[in-house]
Amino acid sequence: MTAKKARVSKQATKRVCIDVGGTFTDCLVLDESGELTKFKVSTTPKDPSAGFIHSIEKAARYYKVSLREFLGTVDILIHGTTLATNTLITGRGAKTAMLTTKNFRDILEIRRGIKPVDISLYNIFIPPNRPLVPRSRRIGIEERTLYTGEITTPLNEQQVAASVKQLKENGVESLAVCFLHSYKNPHNERRAAAIAREVAPDMYVTTSSESLSMWREFERFNTTVVGAYVGPVVTNYLNTLKKRLKDGGFNGALLMMLANGLVQPVDQCINRAVYLLDSGPAAAPSGAIYLGKLIGHDNLISIDMGGTSFDVCQIRGGQIPTTTERWDGDQRIAIKMVDMETLGAGGGSVATIDALGLMKVGPQSAGADPGPACYGTGTLPTVTDADVLLGYIPHDYFLGGEIKLDPELAKKAMRAVAEPLGLNAIDAAEAVFKSVNAGMADKITEVSTKRGHDVRDFVLVAGGGGGPSHAGFIADLLGMPTVVIPSVAALFSAFGMFAMDPGEDHARSFVARAATLDIDAMNKLYEEMEKEARESFRAIGVPASDITLKRTADMRYVGQFHEVETAVPGGKLTRKQLDATVATFSREHEMLYTFGMPWQPVEILSLRLKAIAAKAPFKLREIEKGSKDPAAALKRRRKCRFDGKDVDTPVYDGDRIRAGNVLLGPAIVEETTMTVVVPKGYRCKVDNFKNYILTRQ
Repeated sequence: MTAKKARVSKQATKRVCIDVGGTFTDCLVLDESGELTKFKVSTTPKDPSAGFIHSIEKAARYYKVSLREFLGTVDILIHGTTLATNTLITGRGAKTAMLTTKNFRDILEIRRGIKPVDISLYNIFIPPNRPLVPRSRRIGIEERTLYTGEITTPLNEQQVAASVKQLKENGVESLAVCFLHSYKNPHNERRAAAIAREVAPDMYVTTSSESLSMWREFERFNTTVVGAYVGPVVTNYLNTLKKRLKDGGFNGALLMMLANGLVQPVDQCINRAVYLLDSGPAAAPSGAIYLGKLIGHDNLISIDMGGTSFDVCQIRGGQIPTTTERWDGDQRIAIKMVDMETLGAGGGSVATIDALGLMKVGPQSAGADPGPACYGTGTLPTVTDADVLLGYIPHDYFLGGEIKLDPELAKKAMRAVAEPLGLNAIDAAEAVFKSVNAGMADKITEVSTKRGHDVRDFVLVAGGGGGPSHAGFIADLLGMPTVVIPSVAALFSAFGMFAMDPGEDHARSFVARAATLDIDAMNKLYEEMEKEARESFRAIGVPASDITLKRTADMRYVGQFHEVETAVPGGKLTRKQLDATVATFSREHEMLYTFGMPWQPVEILSLRLKAIAAKAPFKLREIEKGSKDPAAALKRRRKCRFDGKDVDTPVYDGDRIRAGNVLLGPAIVEETTMTVVVPKGYRCKVDNFKNYILTRQ
């Protein structure tokens, strides 16, 4: 449902999901009747909380109540944001320092090779990586904890206090405390952090044991430093947001979307800002899985094409894939995250001509400010400008007519790439459109074909404001037979948040060979994590009976460098169950890498626990049924460019589309928040939940 007219009781209970992206802020409201209502406003980059509140104000106007009255009816508000990711990528984080064990301050610089991993580890002409914390702000502290957890050198508390005082005087805003083997015994880290908070109360302080209580120093240290780097920016934003919501009359639960595909109360996130990386985009796969269940598919490719970036995730068996092998830019992040690939391709991506005279689209983005040229504020040619010139996006019905687009300004900007290529503006726009589609198709192969999976065996689920306009063309390039475009595609990440489980991940290092490990010690660690999880949920009013606990272990064959996360039975683990788990690992290994070695010894490196609580019930409403013929929804016809030719194309009104309607490409459906483009050679059927299902004719 879109913002037309509605009024409900002020006592109604609503759930709201808000995703703040680089270009638009999306707000999705689920009222007591089960109706989903969509709202979009421009993101406010200088103060993202302003755009957040603007989206709620827009919802309040729709329900014909004041902001205070509306917020008073909201019991759950789930929020996702790209703020942490953007802070890291743009290099606008806090001035950060690190306290570490004496003689180990260069771990950040040595890492796994000193060259940027996304360029070359071996090219002698590439300068070394520059850590987020320069050497002058990496301080070695007298202390030592062994891998067993035994403290052999007590913490030099005077040195900690003096170092923090000096860092404070030098303008340091954030501090990462990273000591050796703190995953085994965090005593020294916790004490150092406590001293730092006493000496510099305004300084953001985080420890490696609370950020990532796992072995491998570089991964743990760098993850913690990344959290410290983005922490002050994220904390200031969240505190500002909490205050604005409270002042506005909000008394419900504010939950944050995490990188691991779970949601958590905002106060639990403030000291673990690293978990807010990819907050927002990480929700899209959950939305895809929800839709997959509705249409009977569990092998999916989820895409989310927004204004700035394109996120893609491969889903097999209806399970969200996760990874601990993530690099953002040139920064190693070892927390568990949803396994996605990102490309700098979105509606705001700028088209340029490089030094070789070749056209390039992205990663530079016009964003929300100044925006595409057709907005009237930008001057650079973007993908959105190309979409307008090709006739795909209506210049008079963008966001339901709220934003008027100017095709002449788009044409003027497009000449910047057209003239060097000897093309007219329309042909250049088609080249931009095809170029960005090819880039997105190639990114999809990275999570499918290049991992040994036939992309044609998957259903493409398209989200984001640009996804519905480009998905059919991307599928055509890849030979994918089916595309699903939900009616909430333009707010796909916000929609995915409704399908998320409140929960948290716990992990402990436990290095032992499966054949000889101390099974009692293993059980004890799982019990400790389960106790922590129950206490954490109890603190926010969730009883133990409502919690589901899922155990896993990171396992590998002896001699390997990477692990496979394998399910572990609950309860008191027996030797027989452990042997069965080892057998499961070999099967998982064979499925992932095409071979298994069950005769080889297996070792466990880490124990993991996922604790989730039942999410509030939620389901999509069915729309009114209609006939196969969509003629009643025909709005107008206009010329659109398909395969180098201008084609007189039927344009349908999304508000008049009914379940059962069948559209033959080329065709266009104009929704308030998105435009669905059905390419030539495709057939589009509308299902009962207003999903647009495209199949090859």
